[in-house]
Amino acid sequence: MVVARWDAVVFDLDGTLVDTAPDLHAHLNEMLADLGRPGFALGDVRPMIGDGARALLRRGLEASGGMPAGVDLEALFAEFLRRYTARPLRFGATFDGVEATLEILARAGAKLGVCTNKPQAPTDRLLSALGLARHFAVVIGGDSLTVRKPDPGHLLAVLDRLGTRPERAVLVGDSANDVAAAAATGLPCVLVSFGYTQTPAHELGAARVIDQMCELPAALASLHP
Repeated sequence: MVVARWDAVVFDLDGTLVDTAPDLHAHLNEMLADLGRPGFALGDVRPMIGDGARALLRRGLEASGGMPAGVDLEALFAEFLRRYTARPLRFGATFDGVEATLEILARAGAKLGVCTNKPQAPTDRLLSALGLARHFAVVIGGDSLTVRKPDPGHLLAVLDRLGTRPERAVLVGDSANDVAAAAATGLPCVLVSFGYTQTPAHELGAARVIDQMCELPAALASLHP
């Protein structure tokens, strides 16, 4: 059983639990259109995701012609965040097997948390809209602390609020940020192969890589504290 080895499982959000790329893609293209710039194809936006909305907007601007002269990036980010928070779920959805897997882990006695670089407000709204919020005892977004992944302080804050020691927890994510945060915190990382990363998940040094979320319980059972 999962609970025999691990007291808690902490998840990344974008690219791990939820395919948020379609909505982020739509909002980014709308912002670019307001600036008179062409938008991107969805496949071009997926690798830009992973370090929070500010980084996504910056990458989109840089890739579409560079940072606009005389434009306040923070003001643009505030507008992007306002729009995204208001409508975080138009096109996205949970990845296959997510809900069933969360139920399995909960029945096994594992405490569940979310550690994401997405700001707190759209994170909470997205989880609620998808019916996932009920599964998580702790959710900490990227703007809730003075640090965020890959800084270990972000993950440690989640574990502290879960009441779990690092040696009794696992992080599930999709990127190098997740592997680095887990390593710095002293816990194993399981990566999904279907997330948002330019470097293939199998090359990032995770303890395990899974191709479907339904494989997670078996992957956890194969790990040892």
